[in-house]
Amino acid sequence: MPAPAPVDPRLLRAFVAVAEDLHFTRAAARLYVAQQALSRDVRRLERELGVELFVRTTRQVTLTADGERLLPYARRVLQAQDELLAAFGQARPLLVDVNSPGLATGRLVLERARALAPEHELMARYESGLTGAAGELLAGRLDASFGRFAGLAPALRAGLGHQPVRYEPMAVVLPGGHPLARLPEVPLAALAGETVYAGAGNPRTPEWTELAHRLFEGRGIDVAPPAPLAVGDEEFQRIMDKSGNPVLAVVSFPPMGSTVVRPLVDPVPLSPVSLVWRKGLVHPAFDALRRAVTQLVAEERWLRIPAGAWIPDADAAVMAVHD
Repeated sequence: MPAPAPVDPRLLRAFVAVAEDLHFTRAAARLYVAQQALSRDVRRLERELGVELFVRTTRQVTLTADGERLLPYARRVLQAQDELLAAFGQARPLLVDVNSPGLATGRLVLERARALAPEHELMARYESGLTGAAGELLAGRLDASFGRFAGLAPALRAGLGHQPVRYEPMAVVLPGGHPLARLPEVPLAALAGETVYAGAGNPRTPEWTELAHRLFEGRGIDVAPPAPLAVGDEEFQRIMDKSGNPVLAVVSFPPMGSTVVRPLVDPVPLSPVSLVWRKGLVHPAFDALRRAVTQLVAEERWLRIPAGAWIPDADAAVMAVHD
C-alpha cells in the first residue's frame, strides 16, 4: 500500500479558517487571500484526502462528519508548524489587538515591544473589547489583546493567560455644551441623575458595561440603554450629539470634535487592564511583548493604586493572580 502523500500546511490553514468561520468570504479576508484561491485550496485538500469536508449551499456552509474529524488534527499540525518556525526565527507576524487606535495603553506596549524585537513583525489589530477579542484569541486568529480579564466568563478565562498591565484612571467624555464640561475634573457625585453610555448592548464589550454597573451602583447614575453601534469617530460623535449622554471612558481616550474628556474623582475609579493571550502560545516576539509590559509598569508605575481609589474586589483579586 503506497504511503499517503504529504499535505501542504497551506491547505490545512485554509480548511481551518473556513471551518471556524463557516463562511468562505470571511475566512478569505482573515487569511488575506482571494475567495477563489481559498475555495481552490479547500477543493484541492478534499481531492487529496478523498473526502468531502463541507456541505455548501447558497445560504450556509457546514462541516461534514469528515470535516469534524479532520479539524482537531489540522489544528495540531498548524500549531506544531508555528512552533517549529518560531524555534528557528521564521515566525509569522504576532497579531496584537490594541482595542482601538486612540487608546494609549496597548499602543504604548506594542511600540515598546517593537523596539525590543525589531527583527520580528508585531501587527496591530482593533477588536474593540476583550470579550470580542477572547473568541479570536482562543481560535488562534489573534495572539494577544488588552482588557479587563476579570470581566470575562470563567469558561473563557480558563483557556487564556494574563499579565497585569495597568490600573487606568477612568474618565467621562462630555459634549462641549454639557454643564460638567467646564470642570477640570468631574466628581462621581456630580453624575447623579445622569444617564451615562457604557457600551450597553455591544456584544464585544460586556465586561466594560458590567464594570460601569458596579461603579454606578448606589450613586444615582444610570447606564444608558443600548444605542446604535457607532463605527468610526464621525459616527460616534453624531450618536453622542444626538443622545447628549456622557460616555464612560478612560483618561487616555482621545477627544474628538466638540467633546471633552474629564477625569473622574472622589473616588478615582480605576479600569484594570491586562495583557491577555491564548494559553500555549509560542512565538519569539511574545516574550518581547511581556518584557515591554514589565518595563512600562516599572517606569510609569501603572500598577500603583492611589489612596482612596475605587476598584471592585473581584478585579483586585484576579489582578493579583496571574501567569
